[in-house]
Amino acid sequence: MTEPSNLQTSSVDGITAPLRYPTFRRIWLASLLSNLGILIQGVGAAWAMTEMTSSADKVALVQTALLLPVMFIAVPAGAIADMYNRRIVMLVALSIALCGATALTALDWSGLTTPDLLLVLCFVLGSGMALMGPAWQSSVSEQVPPRTLPAAIALNGISYNIARSFGPAVGGIVVATAGSVAAFTTNVFLYLPLMVALFLWKRVAEPSRLPRERLSRAIVSGVRYIANSPSIKIVVTRSMVTGIVGSAIQALMPLVARDLLYGGAQTYGIMLGAFGLGAVVGALNLGKVRSQMSGEAAVRACTLSMSGAIAAVALSHNPILTAAALVLAGAVWTIVYTLFNIGVQLSAPRWVAGRSLAAWQAAFSGGIAIGSWGWGRLTDAVGVDITLLVSAGLMLLLPLLGRWLRMPAITERGEDAEMLADPKVRLPLTYRSGPLVVEIEYRVAPENARAFHNVMQDVQLYRQRNGAYGWSIARDIADPDLWTERYHCPTWLDYLRQRNRWTQSERALDEKAMTFHIGPEPVRIRRMLERPFGSVRWKEDVPDRPPRASSSCCLEARRRH
Repeated sequence: MTEPSNLQTSSVDGITAPLRYPTFRRIWLASLLSNLGILIQGVGAAWAMTEMTSSADKVALVQTALLLPVMFIAVPAGAIADMYNRRIVMLVALSIALCGATALTALDWSGLTTPDLLLVLCFVLGSGMALMGPAWQSSVSEQVPPRTLPAAIALNGISYNIARSFGPAVGGIVVATAGSVAAFTTNVFLYLPLMVALFLWKRVAEPSRLPRERLSRAIVSGVRYIANSPSIKIVVTRSMVTGIVGSAIQALMPLVARDLLYGGAQTYGIMLGAFGLGAVVGALNLGKVRSQMSGEAAVRACTLSMSGAIAAVALSHNPILTAAALVLAGAVWTIVYTLFNIGVQLSAPRWVAGRSLAAWQAAFSGGIAIGSWGWGRLTDAVGVDITLLVSAGLMLLLPLLGRWLRMPAITERGEDAEMLADPKVRLPLTYRSGPLVVEIEYRVAPENARAFHNVMQDVQLYRQRNGAYGWSIARDIADPDLWTERYHCPTWLDYLRQRNRWTQSERALDEKAMTFHIGPEPVRIRRMLERPFGSVRWKEDVPDRPPRASSSCCLEARRRH
């Protein structure tokens, strides 16, 4: 299957099309200010650590402390985003980050900040943003029509990178003139517009007719979905490796400014601004890249360009040359990041979008956090320039991953299929009744056996990622035309969820399997209750030992199961 070349938005639905929708526009503008505050705070934290200690390890750990929570919190945060009102989740997350920023401001103003305390409070800030990330990103599809979703995703990236193009430079000026406490205070006030925008969002939620999942079960469901989604697994793996290898340039930026360019906080802010300016350039040219190159080709080209840019930063002692290299690095880094993001968002249906994005964020941010720690340790041993050259060399090898983990084709997001009516049953079931066994009998002509079996391998993946387990396909040795698909669901409620989670593409796959069926009778479907003792009813005059009950819950011949 070739990758569509027309997924970038048209001239009618261009990059600015999502801004026509008031809710998205308000939240986008407020998030721009919030991102500006976060970046100013980041400059203050990194430079405060640089002034408190000469250890490259400690300096690099500032970025680790901000991003490590994503690795630990993102998966439950994604489940929470799918289970609860995403607007409320974002407000709670912002409140946590605001408390951390306020505490950091107060302690720094009092002169009580220490390296370890700074890292702890950065971790609190990162925790709030980790909780907010999946809810924020997955809520974009609720703010704009589906056709503008790729543009909205790109705009969110542009929002951050517009802030990054001048936020660090502003942060450097603020720190140089008024100290790190002024940077922390600015961040506190710039959180407030986003909270106001979220309060004004009149979110209309579609109530589910099924009860909400428990958090633990929701996490398991998300993990199962990702484990049975080859495209998402590839993106998650590539993101983590890219984050580990490419994190050196951002983690060591304060040391580049201090040790390679012999500058101060303002130089550090300008270098970060150059990286952010490049990121804006990359985001604005994303549509052109996607129209001319496949996802794999674009990722390869960007990683090779990133390798050259990191090497140039390592070898340069000239601020202009370093800034030019950072513009290139920022552009290609943003393109890769956004391609990964779009790949995940367009691969996951709405019911698991938050959890899929959370897994991707955990992998990417976790890779950056781990890489930052490792690059900091290596810098203490061999210096900034050698460390950056090692990073550049590894980045040069990253395209080899495409031989085993080729980027999937990025297609239009499949809309959820219509909700199905509950099957008619004759046993008195509750949501907790189970386990449930489903058997589906197909009759397939012998000449179509191999093609049918290949289709059923794809059916297996979508059944398992939607909640089924113990899936199997068997062929009757006495009647070779007869094939039986069999799978389990833990409870009746899990079965109802599983059959209503499919997307239009999965429904088309199901119908494709049905086309192989031959004979006058339709496909036969059995739904059976295992260990059905609790469903058996008998009169008091019946002997103590009840008769063994049939395990059949219902027997139907339908195309919908």
